[in-house]
Amino acid sequence: MTQLSTLCYLERDGKYLMLHRTVKKNDVNKDKWIGVGGHFEADESPEECLLREVWEETGYTLTSYRYRGIVTFVSGDGVTEYMSLFTADGFTGKQLPCDEGQLEWVEKEDVLKLNIWEGDKIFFRLLEETEAFFSLKLVYDGSGVLVSAALNGRSMELFDVRTREGALTGIVRERGVAHRDGSPHATSHIWVVRENGTGGYDLLLQKRSACKDSHPGCYDISAAGHVAAGDDYPETALRELWEELGIRTIGEKLHFAGFHRGGFEAVFYGKPFRDYEVSAVYIYRERVDETALCVQQSEVESVRWMDYQECVQMVKEGSMPNCIYEDELLLVGRFLGLA
Repeated sequence: MTQLSTLCYLERDGKYLMLHRTVKKNDVNKDKWIGVGGHFEADESPEECLLREVWEETGYTLTSYRYRGIVTFVSGDGVTEYMSLFTADGFTGKQLPCDEGQLEWVEKEDVLKLNIWEGDKIFFRLLEETEAFFSLKLVYDGSGVLVSAALNGRSMELFDVRTREGALTGIVRERGVAHRDGSPHATSHIWVVRENGTGGYDLLLQKRSACKDSHPGCYDISAAGHVAAGDDYPETALRELWEELGIRTIGEKLHFAGFHRGGFEAVFYGKPFRDYEVSAVYIYRERVDETALCVQQSEVESVRWMDYQECVQMVKEGSMPNCIYEDELLLVGRFLGLA
């Protein structure tokens, strides 16, 4: 079944007008908080549907609104809905009770704390971050779990949200939302090492690309990456080694050193970035010629070998631009018998 609808978020004094859908028993949005809107009537345009639905549900007549995007909502139970997404900052009239639930003005920063669809968190992020019209596709599994998302035809990264201890929660969240909220998620870290002939080890460090969404131009682990929703640590480690450095190997040559839990908050490109990772740390000890590596230009600017002890010292004193956790370096050192 295919449906056409509008969805609008009225704005006032840093707040959105939210509708808590509590009335209809068989409502796909039962107990969820959403904007106002509804399904097209015969021969309506998106704007005509918008104006009628907002007036019917709120009592307001819109005087200023913007068409922000198309959301393709695939419910997983046989319904595909094409939602025309609007925001409105001008309206007249007196707010009236809604027969579909309770209307409430909610501070924008508090909206994500409500019971809303995971996919809605994506388009709230887009509404805040972009002025461009967008097309967002959201696919659910029929029980409310997000299974895929695409922005303007390109797949978006989804993570399994975990507890701080690393256990799965059953929630799947888009990368940008996870990093905005600080949602715990999994990553695989791979340290490429070599004996340096003086009883110690060198570490292969990568310099992050200048276009990375966090810590651009900083030195980092040899290779690392997020564990995609439904994936696990070992397969992610093998994939990242290949994609970032061009090293093709097998799981038996990756040596598990332990788990690392780390997090930070910062601002990049004017946007807050909150990161909390539960990372599986691997050591790769096979021979590597750094001059023959095929680095992923979108991720890695360059690579260099550095003595382990020198690296620890530079990270500790902050004399090298980096995003390496000191306690993870010590974990690697203990595995190699150096710490």
